[in-house]
Amino acid sequence: MSNLSCKLSRLCYRNPTVSLPRTSAGVCKCVATSQDSKTDYKTAVSRNANMAKLQAGYLFPEIARRRNAHLLKYPDAKVISLGIGDTTEPIPEVITSAMAKRSHALSTLEGYNGYGAEQGEKPVRALISKTFYSDLGIGEEDIFVSDGAKCDITRLQLVFGSNVSMAVQDPSYPAYVDSSVILGQTGLYQKDVEKYGNIEYIRCTPENGFFPDLSKVSRTDIIFFCSPNNPTGSSATREQLTQLVEFAKMNGSIIVYDSAYAMYISDDNPKSIFEIPGAKEVAIETSSFSKYAGFTGVRLGWTVVPKELLFSDGFPVAKDFNRIVSTCFNGASNIAQAGGLACLSPEGLEAMRGVIGFYKENTSIIMDTFKSLGYNVYGGKNAPYVWVSFPGRSSWDVFAEMLEKTHVVTTPGSGFGPGGEGFIRVSAFGHRENVLEACRRFKQLYK
Repeated sequence: MSNLSCKLSRLCYRNPTVSLPRTSAGVCKCVATSQDSKTDYKTAVSRNANMAKLQAGYLFPEIARRRNAHLLKYPDAKVISLGIGDTTEPIPEVITSAMAKRSHALSTLEGYNGYGAEQGEKPVRALISKTFYSDLGIGEEDIFVSDGAKCDITRLQLVFGSNVSMAVQDPSYPAYVDSSVILGQTGLYQKDVEKYGNIEYIRCTPENGFFPDLSKVSRTDIIFFCSPNNPTGSSATREQLTQLVEFAKMNGSIIVYDSAYAMYISDDNPKSIFEIPGAKEVAIETSSFSKYAGFTGVRLGWTVVPKELLFSDGFPVAKDFNRIVSTCFNGASNIAQAGGLACLSPEGLEAMRGVIGFYKENTSIIMDTFKSLGYNVYGGKNAPYVWVSFPGRSSWDVFAEMLEKTHVVTTPGSGFGPGGEGFIRVSAFGHRENVLEACRRFKQLYK
């Protein structure tokens, strides 16, 4: 088609009533191009085969998708979300005021700063060391401040590479498994057992107190362990963590210890893996302000890589992690780090404990509700999650039933691994009136 014909066609499309002169080419017709007839351009780059191994969508976006579909079906329903573990209560003012002050200072010559240390600002690292690791032999030089524990999990996977074997608690936070799959550490997904090849799934059940007989667990290079556990809410005892450290030392393994809920522990169970003798030689610990101070959107966490932790050739793991951090990350937001300093002040710690106490009261309400209905309930005491057993039933079916009949979003246990089948995780993160209303609806459904 000539340039004139193209221009006339576009004019005809925009204004179909316009009168056009006849040309030797005949009558000008407006023809809509079908999208179906368009051929998409494809590059010559192959897709990462490891991405193709992943099953369906990541758990929490899938829950959000189903929630949105439910809202389309019931546009007037008051949907209550006790599924995704997102905090709901306002950040204490003592913390936000510190962030606001730092933010305003950035508009002055004296207060402005650009790039900071990738490892975190020195005062923040020092205060994390003093607050959480006093007398445990963890110095500020062992601490890397980040934009959250979840991000650091993947950065640690980059350190380990694809040629390592992996173990995870079953059930466990899905980021451990999915990051292992993406890095190429696993085999294909085995639908019959709902597991990936080359991952050691350490089954944690009510029958074993959510801590396995390690003598029956195969040796792997890396062991992901979360205490208090997401999703079961169980926290490991000192004796159990001593067994875990001894198991790792015997096998020459590295433990990646997720302590993101440690401040919820109200008994004498360890809040850090480094309370266990010898742990600095076999463990990394990652943690976060997300569930302590409501920083799920602010994004601030840290990872401890002790100088004593060495690879098989004697090279310090911390040096490689430092290289990954320096390559892939420009450091946590200076405004977020100002909030972190405020969190760890005496007033900030008191405020965080108040927020945690509020969520733990929610947990008690949820636990009492399901216990009154005759269900076996776990977790809750040292964690913001309640793990409810629905024996013989599909977790997704129970999730769908609750959503359809009560308009309450929960989390299906099978989304955390095959060991979670037959369970539902109920989050205590919610406004008090919503938690009370959700429990009232549960009682109506299951009475």
